[in-house]
Amino acid sequence: MQEINLSSLDWRVKGFWPWVPIKGTSMELGQELLGVTDWLPATVPGGVHYDLYQAGIIANPYQNLNSLNCEWVENRWWLYRTVVERPERTGCRIELAFKGLDYEAAVYANQTLLGEHKGMFHEAAYDVTALMNEHERLEISVLLKHAPDEMAQIGKTSETFTQKSRFNYKWDFSTRLVNIGIWDDVVLRLHNAYSIGEVYLSSDVRGLGSSEANSVTGIIRMKADVRKQDPCNEDRIPLMLLVDCRDPEGRDVASHTVVVREGGTAEAELKVPNPQLWYPNGYGFQPLYQVNVRLQSSEGVILDERTFATGIRKLEYRRNDDSPEDALPYTVIINNKRIYIRGVNMTPLDHLYGNVTNEQYSWMVRLMRQGNMNMVRIWGGGLIEKTKFYELCDANGIMIWQEFIQSSSGVDNIPSKRPEFLELLEQTARAALADRRNHVSLTVWSGGNELMSEPNKPSNDGDANLAMLKALVAEYDPGRLFLPTSASGPVEYITDDKEIGHDVHGHWKYMNNPEHYRLYGENDNLFHSEFGVDGLSRVKSLHKFLSEPHRDPVSMQASMVWRHHGEWWDTLARDDSLFGPMEDLAVFSECSQWVQAEGLRFILEANRRRKFHNSGSIVWQLNEPWPNVSCTNLVDYFGETKMAYYWTKQAFAPLHVSMDYRKLNVEPGERVQRDVYVHAHDAGINVQVTAEVLDFLGNLLHSAKFEALTVEDKALCVGQLNFCIPSALVGLLIVRLRYRSNLGEGETHPYFFSADSGPVYRSALNIAGAKLQVRKEQIGQRSTLTGMIESLFTVTNSGTEAALHVHAEELTNGYWMESDDQYFTLLPGEMRKVAVRCFKKNGGGFLTADSIEGSAPEADPEIVFRCFPKYNVMERKPT
Repeated sequence: MQEINLSSLDWRVKGFWPWVPIKGTSMELGQELLGVTDWLPATVPGGVHYDLYQAGIIANPYQNLNSLNCEWVENRWWLYRTVVERPERTGCRIELAFKGLDYEAAVYANQTLLGEHKGMFHEAAYDVTALMNEHERLEISVLLKHAPDEMAQIGKTSETFTQKSRFNYKWDFSTRLVNIGIWDDVVLRLHNAYSIGEVYLSSDVRGLGSSEANSVTGIIRMKADVRKQDPCNEDRIPLMLLVDCRDPEGRDVASHTVVVREGGTAEAELKVPNPQLWYPNGYGFQPLYQVNVRLQSSEGVILDERTFATGIRKLEYRRNDDSPEDALPYTVIINNKRIYIRGVNMTPLDHLYGNVTNEQYSWMVRLMRQGNMNMVRIWGGGLIEKTKFYELCDANGIMIWQEFIQSSSGVDNIPSKRPEFLELLEQTARAALADRRNHVSLTVWSGGNELMSEPNKPSNDGDANLAMLKALVAEYDPGRLFLPTSASGPVEYITDDKEIGHDVHGHWKYMNNPEHYRLYGENDNLFHSEFGVDGLSRVKSLHKFLSEPHRDPVSMQASMVWRHHGEWWDTLARDDSLFGPMEDLAVFSECSQWVQAEGLRFILEANRRRKFHNSGSIVWQLNEPWPNVSCTNLVDYFGETKMAYYWTKQAFAPLHVSMDYRKLNVEPGERVQRDVYVHAHDAGINVQVTAEVLDFLGNLLHSAKFEALTVEDKALCVGQLNFCIPSALVGLLIVRLRYRSNLGEGETHPYFFSADSGPVYRSALNIAGAKLQVRKEQIGQRSTLTGMIESLFTVTNSGTEAALHVHAEELTNGYWMESDDQYFTLLPGEMRKVAVRCFKKNGGGFLTADSIEGSAPEADPEIVFRCFPKYNVMERKPT
């Protein structure tokens, strides 16, 4: 089979009132019925909104309240068209396939109706052999009806009836901006008389743990079906499948030839001696083997060929340590190694998801990998993502938790049993299972998000909807875990009741001092698959979608614009209570991000201290599909990392040191006792820890040293920091932990406590004696392979007070930027070397302008360093 991508053709789109393009002419007057637009250039894959923006018909919907003026778009009908030339070679059968239509479509070729289609996640494929043989070119038309009126976040789950992404209709991190268009590739498939249909690859490992040399064998199992494509040939010919495997270096390591059975199926098992095993990020490498499957006739003619990249690994699941008998197996085991989940929840990358580029996917997966993350949950209110995303996760060791497309709605959360919904859900599930199961990163299937049979009680597979999905997973992908929903219960939300908190969600707010630390520090859940803390976006991003009149700190209640960009995530009152009143947007942003980072860091460390009693944490959320003033995300819509990303990255590190505590405020003269922990993936690592207690001038008030050897699969308490708060202390108290081991040395982001009598962090806003000096040690080194530009800086605090939360920022706006270390603290006289890596932006749709705004095409990155709270004071550029 040959596949020709048609996305680059000259596509056009035109808008109409409903039914007008079907009627064409007025019944009364006989004249042509005009459209609501003329024919416009169309992006495929893409969506109507960006095409309308490019034509000057709508304003940028991401700015201010502009999206409210775009809601008419979802209520019109849209007609796409292009011309497809007959290929030089056509084969026995020609198939026109749309991998993603959004949402309800009728497809025509030369005004002949090929068929109608409903649903986003299973392709629409049509036989155009006769038409293509008759005509040298075909005019392809796709008529998309107006978007269905589906439930938003607030509604009745039991009444859902589509497989359309529901976050489009308004969610807490998005607005109502309902995509419509051709959101994935359009292809022409040229088939020979027979072609390869569905292929199922799975892997296993035999001999792990054996003391015998060369005893480990990798197993790759292949199941495939063969489809007859020539309707004129009644006789089946003898067919064979030739299956061969190459290692990551391209060497042939295994092959097998099997005869295709009478029913058109074949199975093969390849044995790979001493394989390079695939591990999640942080536990090993991600070597990928190439598996080629060729369909051959008895005369030796190759009729079809498929190529896959897969990893070899053994996948198992087990209940947690001391887990109740009725709990599900939440611990993932790969190659006999228990994997502690350090994950993030991912929403769609854009409201208008057809415009997302491969580079945007690459950037998000890079941030996961660099952020020490090993799992991503693809949330059920969003998408089955495009194939590129799964390939990137395979290559970077990011395990995937894939949910089917259904989610809670608040008024009721009962899985829908409407017949039309179940039919569409089954089509989506079958399509997703048949394709995504071949990705080694795929680890968990889930029935959907927060589905509940009754309040606070997650649904289980006794529900007919979820029972169907469980049966489909057993049919298509029996080796992987199916969870009925997330959270999977037996209660939905985090609770103080230690008897029933298995897999839980919540909360999504900083729970205030000291309640936040009591709740999470003393909790005993088995798995924390969704929770978060909200914080403002960076000022650089806020200026991109808030016009000048809307750039002052304000509550969501007091501003319609701010409410439109993050109503649920108002942090003004919270941050005023912790820092005192703030009048500057930049200071407000920095304070809000500090609280988000502090709140998340504590939850992650508290969970990790119970390693394998708790099997892991999945932060809500990595990203956002539209620009919010405030949100629970780690990375904003424009690809800018927030402070919480870097504090999460450190809490997820393979080797990490943490301190347990229960409040942020301290009293002069108070005796403080804090346990210190070492977290490591591996046993037998000798770790030396130095704990220091300092004031904001850098004076050392107390120090202690600890040493320990890490143990298998658990956090290790290495000692207790025991000291007395000085009676004359005012302002901030800083506790930092440094560590050294044979793996290297490092330092945690400090823990900040306060002796202030009013707002806990009030004195932090008064620190004015920090002074950063920056020297560029290495001119930006540009990689021709990745396009990455890496620079090395030395940052020194030559001032008299601590420089808090030191971080770099890229000024040209032409690059995505990440670093090994951001938002760290430098005491007076201290210095640190910082590596900064920049990648040229290449976002799609409404991010296209952001990719080039303020930046010449070949301009180098421009880096400055800032510290808290002096955001508006640009520190001296590197010399």
